[in-house]
Amino acid sequence: MILSTPPSTAVAALSPWFVAPALLALVAYALAAPRGLRWAERWALPVAWAAHGVALLAHLFGIGLPGTGARFGFAPALSATAWLVLSVHAVESRFVPLDGVRRWLAALGGLSLLLALLFPGEGTLHPSSPWAPLHWLAGLASYGLFGAAVLHATLLDRSERAMRQRQGPPSVGGLPLLTLEKLTFRFVGAGFVVLTLALVFGMGFTATWHWDHKTVFSLLGWVVFAALLAGRRAFGWRGRRATRWLYIGTGLLLLAYVGSRFVFEVLLHRSPPGG
Repeated sequence: MILSTPPSTAVAALSPWFVAPALLALVAYALAAPRGLRWAERWALPVAWAAHGVALLAHLFGIGLPGTGARFGFAPALSATAWLVLSVHAVESRFVPLDGVRRWLAALGGLSLLLALLFPGEGTLHPSSPWAPLHWLAGLASYGLFGAAVLHATLLDRSERAMRQRQGPPSVGGLPLLTLEKLTFRFVGAGFVVLTLALVFGMGFTATWHWDHKTVFSLLGWVVFAALLAGRRAFGWRGRRATRWLYIGTGLLLLAYVGSRFVFEVLLHRSPPGG
């Protein structure tokens, strides 16, 4: 990845094609979050998801702004991850309804989109090879899948804790804990496959790939997820032991791109090496 413009000449203005749907999405997320607004429960979150997606596309492709190339950064990456988690939930809820996550998803989507408005990213990204877009897309997809796994794992931990304290049945919204656990690790497995593809595309086909903190954290995350899947298959890891590994691996992935870009963009105010 290459930043074609330095931070001093980075895109400062926000396109109205990004701002308008982003503000609509923020309002819809705000309506989806509170309890008791039954009239908003049906349409608020879908409207927020749709407007969020339009805002992301407008920003990433620089619609309404001069120049070419994808505009990216730590906050747009978080925003895209949140949108992908919402997309997974939208599909999953048609087959396996999960009650009680609407407020979490609304808060996640709204906060990530607000960060993208405040920190839209510096410069523009241009592919250094024909494989670079596949590397970027696979990386984002793995973030979304692991984000969905973390959401499920959080519900799993909360339900297990309530069960130990005898505060509720061993289920989430009528979904048995064992089924929820299987769903969680299906997302982990899918995320691991996509993350592997992202690393292969990056290491094997992207001209600007080099060893840095982003690469190290990505590989460490891959090792943690591989160990989690191996431990679950070989030793039957379950419960908090398994979810801790999931949280650690996801944290390492966040440090790999989002964390490193945050340091360079916000704290150091300069372009990261390699983009």
